[in-house]
Amino acid sequence: MGRCLKRATNGRIRKANTVIKTRQDLSHVQRAIVKIGSSLLTDTETGIRMSMVEHIAAQVHAMQQMGVQVSIVSSGAVAIGCVHLGWLGKTLSVHEKQAAAAVGQSWLMQSYGKAFAKYNTQVAQMLLTKDDLRHRRRYLNASNTSETLFSAGVIPIVNENDTVVVEEIKFGDNDNLGALVALMVNADLLVMMTDVDGLYDANPNQYQDAKRCSMVDDLNDDVMAMAGDSDSEFGTGGMLSKLTAAKIATRGGVVAAIVNGQQRHVLIDLFSAKDVGTLFLCGEDRHSRHQHWIADVLHVAGQLHVDAGAAQAIVHKGASLLPIGMIDVQGDFDKGECVEVVADSMVIARGLCNYNSKDLRRVQGLSSKDMAKTLGYKDFTSVIHRDNLVLKVRGKS
Repeated sequence: MGRCLKRATNGRIRKANTVIKTRQDLSHVQRAIVKIGSSLLTDTETGIRMSMVEHIAAQVHAMQQMGVQVSIVSSGAVAIGCVHLGWLGKTLSVHEKQAAAAVGQSWLMQSYGKAFAKYNTQVAQMLLTKDDLRHRRRYLNASNTSETLFSAGVIPIVNENDTVVVEEIKFGDNDNLGALVALMVNADLLVMMTDVDGLYDANPNQYQDAKRCSMVDDLNDDVMAMAGDSDSEFGTGGMLSKLTAAKIATRGGVVAAIVNGQQRHVLIDLFSAKDVGTLFLCGEDRHSRHQHWIADVLHVAGQLHVDAGAAQAIVHKGASLLPIGMIDVQGDFDKGECVEVVADSMVIARGLCNYNSKDLRRVQGLSSKDMAKTLGYKDFTSVIHRDNLVLKVRGKS
């Protein structure tokens, strides 16, 4: 059932990860990430909808009483800051967004602190950038901090550090952040609370016969297409980002759910196996933490283009990438950085490179036995070892 044992806040031994195959299995969840969208939290007059914060706090407290450790990934800082600064409706510069986030984050934490104080529960602020998760030591530090807070019965409130973030280290949206945090803390479940009832097979605003999907076993292309086109009102409402986040989470072994946060006691209903929202189960191609870090977190520093034979060996035979299969090296990168493996203009994998780009250009197309003669050294036979290679297409894991 699990890979390790961890101490829960109530003194029980916690098993991770809980295997969830049905809604009934949700009663066994021991750690959950609850992501809350801006549409639920923000108010154009007061900045923050305090009644919603209190509603969420009550449900999270009830989950804690059930033995579930909970961390909240909260949106809303920029929007709340804009209300208090009188910037609502204004087109903001990057620095103005950062300033709004600094103001809004303070109001956000005050609100959560006040709401949870009714239950004698402490909250803690955790601000992250994607750069924090790209560096292994900082990734582990954030994970260890979360473990300590869980053990102390504290609710971590996580948000993107918008006051310092720049485009290249942004998570993109807080759905993505929620998925990565769920994997970082080895959660059993990611719940994305929004203002819709779940995933529908068609736009419910346009089609009266649209049906909510109760459970999704495989987040394939057909399911992803249900989010609508990126230019449609349905697509830009956030469903595509939620499906992308669900895909990241389930690929790493974390079950995901999309629920309507406006429904009374929706979190409790979800954990009580009631048919609310949409539940996304994990497929067979689960990634380890190390694989998830490579596939979903690390910055891509370059590309290695390979021939058909190398692509076949990597995708279908579980092989490492050898220099003889390389036909081009793009980008300037150091040993140990993450690169994409490309075949016929398609990215087939990501991996950690054993050599820098300068040396790879010298050995591309050569047999492994000729590497030492060309470079004057040979640390590895492979360019990317199979253990550090993650497929982006279906094949042999």
